[in-house]
Amino acid sequence: MPPLRSALLKSLVPAAFLLTACQGPTPKKAQTLSPELTARIEALSQKTIRDLVEVEGGTFIMGDFGPIDPHAKMPYSSDRNDDVLREVTLSSYAIGAKKITYADFDVYTDATGQPRTAQYPMDLEYRNLPDDLPVGVSWEAAQQYCGWVGKLIDRKMELPTEAQWEYAARNRGQFVIWPTDDGSVDDGRNVGDFRTIRGYAAKHGYLTGPTPIGQYPPTPLGLYDMIDHGYEWVYDWYRDPYDSSDTEDPRGPVQGEEKVQRSHSNRGGDSLFIVSMTFTRFKRHPDPAPNPLLDEEDKHLFNPNSSNRFRCAAASLGGSKEE
Repeated sequence: MPPLRSALLKSLVPAAFLLTACQGPTPKKAQTLSPELTARIEALSQKTIRDLVEVEGGTFIMGDFGPIDPHAKMPYSSDRNDDVLREVTLSSYAIGAKKITYADFDVYTDATGQPRTAQYPMDLEYRNLPDDLPVGVSWEAAQQYCGWVGKLIDRKMELPTEAQWEYAARNRGQFVIWPTDDGSVDDGRNVGDFRTIRGYAAKHGYLTGPTPIGQYPPTPLGLYDMIDHGYEWVYDWYRDPYDSSDTEDPRGPVQGEEKVQRSHSNRGGDSLFIVSMTFTRFKRHPDPAPNPLLDEEDKHLFNPNSSNRFRCAAASLGGSKEE
């Protein structure tokens, strides 16, 4: 296995370990990563590179395009926060083919000396399964992961902007209603059906929770699970409607109270048909408080971000070096 570059390895070590002689008479050496962890970091680096889908930039009409679609001539969605259409021009970029998994995120937290995410008893029922289950984290944790893994591959990475996410979901801005292999919702073929999903949970002894990613056909661009498997954080602060004058590589408002989410947590084609179109917008506080689940005997906590997933985006290869 080729060794990681020393500069990158150093960037993985928690700052608390990087003590120099000026900080005391007995300075500590930088944390030494175990061979096992080093191998996991290298494997994640290679996986990240493989999973990046290069997206050629272009111009498209962002939002519920139903009124200008000859097939509809009226809005597809009853929501109003996607009604304002705007012409957006995006530079080329890359986006992850899949949502980030618990296993991926564990490499990040282990390498940076942070506690692993989702450690409540209810979370542990499924989060340590060997399958590729999508991780649920806060917006800030997702953004930090993307920046960290970008340093591994020497490419600037962060959460995709709302415009980047929609442009990719719509196969570079085409009039695609649902982000699936053929733009339709075909229960059990290109999205999970309820029976299969419940069967997976029952097989592993829990009532509900994530199911493995990458089990159904990708979009024509090669992106998996854009329609379901949890809401996806994007970079932008939420605004209703978005600024129609912000049209060149838009990044949303400079501040806000909630972050935009795309995709959906619903399961089964019938519900996704209504709630998870390529232009459907959601919002949530970037760091939600723990959720109590009450029963007759006690209060149990579970991961407040259990349905908040993410994938990363990268700058184009022409200007992608991490600064």
